[in-house]
Amino acid sequence: MKNNTRRTVDTVVISDVHLGTYGCHADELVHYLRSIRPKRLVLNGDIIDIWQFSKSYFPPAHMKVVKELMKHLSKGVEVYYVPGNHDEMLRKFVGHRMGKLIIENKVVLEMDGRKTWIFHGDVFDVSMRHSKWIAKLGGFGYDLLILFNRAVNIGLEKLGRDKVSLSKKVKDSVKAAIAHVNDFENTVSEIGIENGYDYVICGHIHRPEITTITTSKGSIEYMNSGDWVENLTALEYSEGKWTLYVHDDRKFQQEEASRESDVMLELTATQLYAELLTEFNITARA
Repeated sequence: MKNNTRRTVDTVVISDVHLGTYGCHADELVHYLRSIRPKRLVLNGDIIDIWQFSKSYFPPAHMKVVKELMKHLSKGVEVYYVPGNHDEMLRKFVGHRMGKLIIENKVVLEMDGRKTWIFHGDVFDVSMRHSKWIAKLGGFGYDLLILFNRAVNIGLEKLGRDKVSLSKKVKDSVKAAIAHVNDFENTVSEIGIENGYDYVICGHIHRPEITTITTSKGSIEYMNSGDWVENLTALEYSEGKWTLYVHDDRKFQQEEASRESDVMLELTATQLYAELLTEFNITARA
């Protein structure tokens, strides 16, 4: 049976979907978007990967993501689009509003008396500011690694073994990468504290997290919405607090299998009806 129950949430933040690349988990994101009823949706950068966009690769599942976002808009959901580095060409439309769709470089929300500062985060990435061509090359290599990782996981699944994330292992094994992430988090948190924000939310580094960062000037709740390439995560604000949504792959597979089973039952019922009708016609003619 289909489950049409949607969870009502106040605000949802999604980033780093990278539509148009092999690494994007579009089916899982469609499943998530169909499971929620948000009042506000923030698309926090790198939704469409314009860096690697190709007319030869934009499968139906990726278009379904766009359609689901449009459905939310048509239902009156306020949608903010904050461009990131992979979709930076959209920054020339910052300040534009098309119905409920608003394009901004940052979003500041005041909810329950507390301020949340949301932006993509690439402006604080040194490699982006000084070596963009290296960052683009790295993005291409990262996409190939994700594609290879999927092939490896298919093999592991057939052998009954757990999946692995090669890209995570590579990043976690490089001390410089860890230091880079820590510097990024501390920098944005310090700026957030100086500006009197209670929460700061970024994307960009593909590392989902909710943590409190304390400096000599105060404390702030730092959050990262993660991505839909490796971690399949989002941030949700409901009942006065932020929580991290993590995609449940087993539940997704079970629901997909159930959906396919429902489709097969519908087909079987249709075929049975057709056969009975045919039999009836033959009998009637006889």
